[in-house]
Amino acid sequence: MLTQTTSRVLDPGDLDAALAVLGREPVANAFVTSRVQVAGLDPWRLGGEMWGWYEDGMLTSLCYAGANLVPICATPRAVRAFADRARRAGRRCSSIVGPAEATTQLWRLLEPSWGPAREVRRHQPLMVTDRLPDPSLITPDPYVRRVLKEEMETIMPACVAMFTEEVGISPLAGDGGLLYQARVAELVGSGRSFARLDERGKVAFKAEIGAATSQACQIQGVWVAPEYRGQGLAAPGMAAVLRYALADVAPVVSLYVNDFNTPARRTYLRVGFQEVGAFMSVLF
Repeated sequence: MLTQTTSRVLDPGDLDAALAVLGREPVANAFVTSRVQVAGLDPWRLGGEMWGWYEDGMLTSLCYAGANLVPICATPRAVRAFADRARRAGRRCSSIVGPAEATTQLWRLLEPSWGPAREVRRHQPLMVTDRLPDPSLITPDPYVRRVLKEEMETIMPACVAMFTEEVGISPLAGDGGLLYQARVAELVGSGRSFARLDERGKVAFKAEIGAATSQACQIQGVWVAPEYRGQGLAAPGMAAVLRYALADVAPVVSLYVNDFNTPARRTYLRVGFQEVGAFMSVLF
């Protein structure tokens, strides 16, 4: 018997069904789930469309199509449908990012029409923890604290430096940085931006909790100022951010990291994160 399948753009009436799909993998889907819980499925508020894949009338897979193209719980047939829709619409995203298996398949289907990419990061370990590190091994840095709203001018240069170093292009390009500055302000205003300032008032270490749901949150933007690298700030700084995250945000904390960033991976393992999967990113 043939299975009836279809894909379509979801609307606000599909919210509960979409959240049910997102809830199947709360850690991997934390970024998109946090956006949907705040904005719903209205494309204007969400910042993009949510595509759904149905089998026998049941929503089984999703794909967020905004600044990023993100396959979610996507089966091989769903990925093919999402690739067809993306190809017809044309590339509007700056990256494709998601669980490595589905993202690999999606890029393989889109590369002939969307390629070449500026960079492909095929294996980015997804790491999680639900507890603080042993205090006899790592003590949270007592100088890492929430960034205050009046400290936007202090944190912004560090955020720009981190983004440029990580992604390879400045977030100030295009619109002059208006969207990026708004995002940084949102994280600062919600109490999810953390930093250690040195005696000059400059950022020595920083990180943000970029996505947050009741089940999981995701740390991003981890950065140590070049002049402080190799001085042991990263692990205590991460332990401090982890303490805030577990106490105030969610019971599980995640992040993903480039596989070639050996110092960062070593730091996260020291703090207690464990690899549970992998993401992949295609950057345009």
